[in-house]
Amino acid sequence: MTKSLDLELAAATKRYGDTIAVDAVTHRFHAGSYSCLLGPSGCGKSSTLRMIAGHETASSGDILLSGVNITDLPPARRGTAMMFQNYALFPHLNVIDNVAFSQKMKGIAKPVRLKKAGELLELVDMHAYADRLPSQLSGGQQQRVALARALITEPSVLLLDEPLSALDPFLRIRMRLELKRLQRELGISFIHVTHSQDEALALADDIIVMNHGRIEQAGAPRAVFNTPATEFVARFIGGHNVLREQGGPIALRADRLKLGRRPENAHLTAQVKDIEYLGATVNLTLDAGSAGDLTAAVSDETFFHDPVDIGVTVFLSWNAEDAHRLAA
Repeated sequence: MTKSLDLELAAATKRYGDTIAVDAVTHRFHAGSYSCLLGPSGCGKSSTLRMIAGHETASSGDILLSGVNITDLPPARRGTAMMFQNYALFPHLNVIDNVAFSQKMKGIAKPVRLKKAGELLELVDMHAYADRLPSQLSGGQQQRVALARALITEPSVLLLDEPLSALDPFLRIRMRLELKRLQRELGISFIHVTHSQDEALALADDIIVMNHGRIEQAGAPRAVFNTPATEFVARFIGGHNVLREQGGPIALRADRLKLGRRPENAHLTAQVKDIEYLGATVNLTLDAGSAGDLTAAVSDETFFHDPVDIGVTVFLSWNAEDAHRLAA
C-alpha cells in the first residue's frame, strides 16, 4: 500500500450560486489517522469530502497532500480514493471484476489485475464470493467489495461518504469494527463522513464537528465529548445538558447530574417528565422550569435502588468541576 500522507485544507470553500456550502474550512488531517467529519444534514461535510476527492470543484482555497497542491487535479491523480454511500458496484460484473475494473481501465494485464483484486478480496474476507454478482450479496458484503475496489488504487487517503448508513444496526457495529481494523492494518488515512455521534466517537482519532459550512470544533473524541466548545457541539454530540447561567451557557454531562429527594444543597428543582430504561442506564427527562428540559443518566442499579415515578419532584445538583463553560 502507498504510504499515508498529511492532507490539508486551506480556506477551502464551495459555493453553489449564492449558497455557501463550505465556508473557508482550514484543517490538517494527519497521516495514518482515522478522521470523522460529523454534523447534521446540510452542514457541508459531504461537500468537503467531495472537494477532497475532486468530484466537486473548490470555489476558492486549496487542498494539499503532503504539501503538494492537488486542488485542480482530476480524481484519479490525487492519491485519494472514494467509497460512495450506495457502493456504486457494476451490476453486470462479478465481484472480482468489479474490484479490478479501475486496473482494467489503466490497461493493466488481466492476470496482474485479477491477482491484485484477489489479494484485496482476501483482506476484506470476500475471496469466497469472487464469482458472484452484486445482486447475490448482502449489504454488508457489497460494502466490503466497494472497499476493496477503492483500495486497489493504493490511495494515501481513503474517503468514505456515510458508508454505514444503509446497514442494519447490528451489521453497522460489526462493520465499524472492520473499518477500524482495516485502517490500522493498512496504515493509511481514512476520512469518514457521518451524522452519527456514536459512529464518530467509536471510530475516530480526530472528530471534526461541522455546522453551517464551518468547523465548530475539532479534536480527539474524548476532548470533544468532555469539553464541547459551543452550545451546538454540546447538543449535537449528545449526552449533555446546556444550562443558562449568569456568566453564559454551561454544558453538564447527563451522567454528572445528581438527583436527590431533599432540597438541601440543590441547584435546581425539577419534575420527572419521562423515564427511559436503556439496560445499563436509565435516562430521566426532567422539567426544570426556567432552566428548561434536562436529562439525567443514572445506572440501572442506582435507579432501581430508589426508583422515582413520572410526576415526582426531584432536586438537582452537580459538582462545580463537572460544569463546562461554553463559548457565547
